[in-house]
Amino acid sequence: MSRVHDMGGRYGDGPVIPEPEHHKFDADWHRRALALTLAMGAHGAWNLDTSRHARESLAPQDYARFSYYEKWMAGLADLLVAKGLVSAGELAGETPAQQPLAERTLRAEQVAAVLARGGPADRPSEVAPQFVPGDRVRTRARAANATVDGGHTRLPTYAAGAEGRIIRCHGCHVLPDSAAHGLGDAAEPLYAVVFQASELWSHPEHPRDEVVLDLWQSYLAPA
Repeated sequence: MSRVHDMGGRYGDGPVIPEPEHHKFDADWHRRALALTLAMGAHGAWNLDTSRHARESLAPQDYARFSYYEKWMAGLADLLVAKGLVSAGELAGETPAQQPLAERTLRAEQVAAVLARGGPADRPSEVAPQFVPGDRVRTRARAANATVDGGHTRLPTYAAGAEGRIIRCHGCHVLPDSAAHGLGDAAEPLYAVVFQASELWSHPEHPRDEVVLDLWQSYLAPA
């Protein structure tokens, strides 16, 4: 079954229209949605991959009709309830807020330092790199989480079963397929892999174009 969010490279959704570089928010509440999402992440109750999976897990009809930041807010609301930080009643304004993690709230004066630190995903790992630049590889045939049925993965459907070439190894990084589900970092080598457009699509508009994807070692096999 296809995943509602996995629409990259799909036909029929219209052209991609790049926005001006200075264009960031269409409405003031978009700024607040981003700030609230980052502030809640500072509580440490989930990680980036868990947050992504929450948005991917929205009901298909909601995902299709929600705008970008509406998806962010809906995913955040689901996470707050799932992690026990907010009850459904509190979220609906029906019961008083308990604020169980009030002492860990991200204060305004802390924001600059927190953003400057970022959230590096590189980790030490006992998994040895299997590939080097120039190697031909093929992605696994199904773009699915190999451990959690219906779980998070960063392998897009359009690249499943495709042959490409390693152009760079980024070192070892947290495996999203594991981290999104609280199964640990499971860090492994991460590669930049280049694919010909003609390898990814049957009738590409520009067959000689190339697409570069960052893919984890467990997604790949020698071609």
